[in-house]
Amino acid sequence: MNEKNGNKKLIALFNDQPVRRVWNAEEEKWYFSVVDVVRILAQNDRPRKYWDDLKRKLQQDGSEVSEKIGQLKMTAPDGKSRLTDAADVETLLRLIQSIPSPKAEPFKLWLAKVGYERMQETIDPELTISRARKNWQMRGHSSKWIEQRMLSIETRNKLTDYWSDHGISKRNEYAKLTNIIHYEWSGLSVKGHKDLKSLEVENLRDHMDEAELIFTALAELSTRKIAETKKAEGYNPNEVCAHEGGQISGNARQALEKKTGKAIVNPKNFLLGDK
Repeated sequence: MNEKNGNKKLIALFNDQPVRRVWNAEEEKWYFSVVDVVRILAQNDRPRKYWDDLKRKLQQDGSEVSEKIGQLKMTAPDGKSRLTDAADVETLLRLIQSIPSPKAEPFKLWLAKVGYERMQETIDPELTISRARKNWQMRGHSSKWIEQRMLSIETRNKLTDYWSDHGISKRNEYAKLTNIIHYEWSGLSVKGHKDLKSLEVENLRDHMDEAELIFTALAELSTRKIAETKKAEGYNPNEVCAHEGGQISGNARQALEKKTGKAIVNPKNFLLGDK
């Protein structure tokens, strides 16, 4: 499996956990880092060893899955480009069956979305917009909420694009920076906010109300603007920007709460049509 010139490299996020991937323009498909997938599913401190052991077992069992694993150059945690085991969506879906994990089903859904839908969206970006709108409408979200959610996605993508282009590549850095921003604006960690809303594997932002989405977007917009102004490069400078950007939104939240006497961060979710 060769990496062709001009392939588009991106980092996809599953619950704020980065998964490296490479777009093969010749085959018109994504290839994902197997180790990154194993790390998420197995929740193992040594995902590379876990994968080596699993790969050996698959080979001994005569599984065709291991034969379909190739190698592509991806950015390693030390920032250098290194060959790593990679697989397309079809192969990963088969591989997931060999890894007992409570995250298997939500990860399959996520993988199908970023592996297939994004492929079509490069041809017709309207597909992702109409699909997302339909899903949110089925959950009972209002048109106003949907517009705000779309704006929040755009704001988030611009921030993660900046991070990706300015030295943020390690597996846990995206989650750390996101959590810093979230805590600074909301007073809760991402997990704490999900716990408040009684969420488990669900996407937190899909269960935020309009105000929560707006303050999240303000925090991430502020973080990006500060990072661009400071030309932040690497984790530590971007961490400072994350604190400062989140604080801007946090101060605005506290000012609004003081005026209205109502908390912005709240336990409402859309699991049972709680609007």
